[in-house]
Amino acid sequence: MQSPSKVSDASGSMPPATSVRQGWAELQEELLHYIVPLLGSFIDILAFAGTCHSWRAAFSSYPSKSAFRTLLPPLLVRPNVRVKSPCIPSTSNGPHKLLRSCQVIDLANRNTPLRCQIPRETLQKMLFAGSSHGQLICCRSGYCLVVDVFTGAEVSPPRLPFSKDHEEIYFCGTLTAPITSPNSHLLISNRSSLFDWPVGSDSWSELKLPVNRVDQIVEFNGQLIAVIEYKLYTLQLAPKLRLKKMKTLWWDDMSECPYLRPWLVVCDGMLLIVDHYITLSFGAPVNYRPYRLDMSAKPAKWVEVKKLENWALFIGGDARSPPFAFKNPERWGGRSNCLYYAHYSQPWSLHGLGDDADAVWDPTTDDNLVFKRNWYSQLQAFWVYPSMFYSDGDGQ
Repeated sequence: MQSPSKVSDASGSMPPATSVRQGWAELQEELLHYIVPLLGSFIDILAFAGTCHSWRAAFSSYPSKSAFRTLLPPLLVRPNVRVKSPCIPSTSNGPHKLLRSCQVIDLANRNTPLRCQIPRETLQKMLFAGSSHGQLICCRSGYCLVVDVFTGAEVSPPRLPFSKDHEEIYFCGTLTAPITSPNSHLLISNRSSLFDWPVGSDSWSELKLPVNRVDQIVEFNGQLIAVIEYKLYTLQLAPKLRLKKMKTLWWDDMSECPYLRPWLVVCDGMLLIVDHYITLSFGAPVNYRPYRLDMSAKPAKWVEVKKLENWALFIGGDARSPPFAFKNPERWGGRSNCLYYAHYSQPWSLHGLGDDADAVWDPTTDDNLVFKRNWYSQLQAFWVYPSMFYSDGDGQ
């Protein structure tokens, strides 16, 4: 089912195809493919794809759209900040949906306001379960909905084998591949089970968890890794759902994880664990230190990474929003060895990692900001790449 959600500039204007000078629309697709990698921001991509039908088709068939995730930083979506813009009428055959315009910030082009429009009913009635591959994953009473953040395309899986014998909360929701991929799986965790839906199938499979909820699932070196109570498990999907505990050693010979709510992120070929701890200095109020998993050691051991060199990390306040790593942020005016933390009350706070914490911290930052990630009932600001950046030359 296709809803009318879109992303556009704040004016809602786009050059009509009739304004394209004669001849430009007839440029060969191969030539246009040379232009695509030169596009320097998301607004450039919108302008290119919106020029005319043939240019849009050329972008859709471009064989390396996923490369934009290495060229452009993730977009910041702020659901609580409304953007004034003309109403976009429905173009689908389904019932008209009321949309909520949400602010979108492109760090590579901050002076151009953007918006995305998410069905208001989704925000008001559904519970956030996660974000993955450009999709919002929402659930309520066992009914799930996967919504493309920028196109509004929706996928409705079968109802979860849901037992409402406890508080309804979803701790993790992720896709193993783009929703259009033939081998994509939707994984959702509540308080006692992990559910797996092979996209397009008629049913879910359920795995009762050994102790508690799954907090996060990441893919690293072709292997799915789940986090349960600070411990790592490899996750197998076929022939049936199966978890296998990974033995790991914490740094400084500690017997347990010293972090309160850590998260994993893949960065520069490393699997990192990151979180903050409170500092009592007069500089930064919190300090983030990343540790990498050294899998050459037996058992695997977490080792401190003193500096991320030319990489930056991006994270949101909701524990279910996925983190991102980006190389060479200076290309768009960003800073390396830093963490961009998205907030509800202000767009983001900037944190130097490790020993750079005090040097990077802006003392004018709001003193009331919270840095402990949580599971919120209201959708929080989150970083995202459009779903088209996960498809290569498939016309999606």
